[in-house]
Amino acid sequence: MQPRIELLSAELIERVLEEACQLMEKPGIKVQLPEARRLLAEAGASVDEAREVVSIPRAVIERALASAPRRFWLHDRGGKPVIEYGGDAVHFDPGSSGVHILDAHTGEHRPSYTSDLVRLIKVAEMLPAYDAQATMVVCNEIPKEIGDLYRLYLVLLHSRKPVVTGAFSTATLQVMIDMLAIFAGGRQALAARPQAVFDVCPSPPLIWSDFAAQNLIDLARAGVPAQMVSMPLAGAAAPVTLIGSVVQHAAESLSGLAIHQLAMPGAPIVWGGAPAIFDMRKGTTPMGAIETAMIDVCYSQVGKRLGLPTHAYLGASDAKLVDAQAGMESGISALVGALAGINMISGAGMLDFLACQSAEKLVVDAEGIAMAKRLLRGVQLHTATLASELFTNIDFKGDFLKQKATRELFHKEHLLPSLVIDRDSHRGWEQAGRLDTFGRARQRVEELLAAYQAPQQDAGQVQALKDLVSWQAQRAGMDNLP
Repeated sequence: MQPRIELLSAELIERVLEEACQLMEKPGIKVQLPEARRLLAEAGASVDEAREVVSIPRAVIERALASAPRRFWLHDRGGKPVIEYGGDAVHFDPGSSGVHILDAHTGEHRPSYTSDLVRLIKVAEMLPAYDAQATMVVCNEIPKEIGDLYRLYLVLLHSRKPVVTGAFSTATLQVMIDMLAIFAGGRQALAARPQAVFDVCPSPPLIWSDFAAQNLIDLARAGVPAQMVSMPLAGAAAPVTLIGSVVQHAAESLSGLAIHQLAMPGAPIVWGGAPAIFDMRKGTTPMGAIETAMIDVCYSQVGKRLGLPTHAYLGASDAKLVDAQAGMESGISALVGALAGINMISGAGMLDFLACQSAEKLVVDAEGIAMAKRLLRGVQLHTATLASELFTNIDFKGDFLKQKATRELFHKEHLLPSLVIDRDSHRGWEQAGRLDTFGRARQRVEELLAAYQAPQQDAGQVQALKDLVSWQAQRAGMDNLP
């Protein structure tokens, strides 16, 4: 029995969907891309061209829901299916698109560069807690017009795991799809065995921008999974109530689903998001707030009611250092997401409202994720009796260490963390250098980097990737790639 957490009753979920449908009809959805408005109009929606507002009837949404896949798989670089999007399967990947890196030696937040992203990729590659990679930080020395494809380029060079990524422009999206197709064996093969999912974000409240709508259409027609990341900001760019933000999320996501499925019925799409509450005292968007996690649980319940794959942004912290606050916020929200059965949970490693990424936090978060996954496995039966047969010949002595069952089942029943988690005696801790969690995480990062080995990949495919990205870099004014 997999433990679960739910915050909405079945009746309340239906009310969320009912009010989301009302919003899509009045005031409607602002759709700034003419092609998307045309698709919706041809399907039966009413369009106010002057205001770029579309009134989407329930019938259009129902047809989109009928054609959207209930599950799909992401594949590794060798074409093996490794991540199931659908049902209650739970997977984790690091947070993405940070602009800073935490310097482990100075504690400063500084701009991130190529060497930082490569380091992060290698650490995530070595940690089994992360089922997928992410394009974790922006490389600030790279021209902005190729910043998105360059991040994917580094992941493809240094990792075999599937990727959670996203494009910054409509032009680079096509290049990124071509990059992935090199390893899949062409675009058609990539659609059959996708290796990445692309985040696509509506703008709150109730807006699909020209860029976001075009991304939905292009991804659908390429057969590459799109991950809608609705971002209601409760109290600022969304209603202040948690349930009100869930209704807005549903309206934005259902309208995006309609655009996507009208472009290509049956294309894979994910009901995802990165909502937050608005801190009225500081004017910030706390990703570590429990209410933020609660919104995620609620909208994921709505997505599951619709039978769609789900995603959420959890496991991040608003702290500036890898400290007690970071551990508390990240661990609690990652566990909440896991108990909600969310298919992909992004956010590990991130600090400062998703602005900063940290290799050391990736290591610490991996321990919390391993604990969450262990909880999901629940209490299992490994022996014929629950316990009585294990008391045979015990004779009131604590000699269970001698039993064969103990030796055989210890690793199955008990999660053994890395040395990042201190389970030594006080004397042992002192003899090991009196390190705190961050100090042990720094050591663990260096161990992982030393043990990292580049993935075995086809030399011709790697060269084709380098040639493609080098050409894009030259067009952006770069003579050589870093």
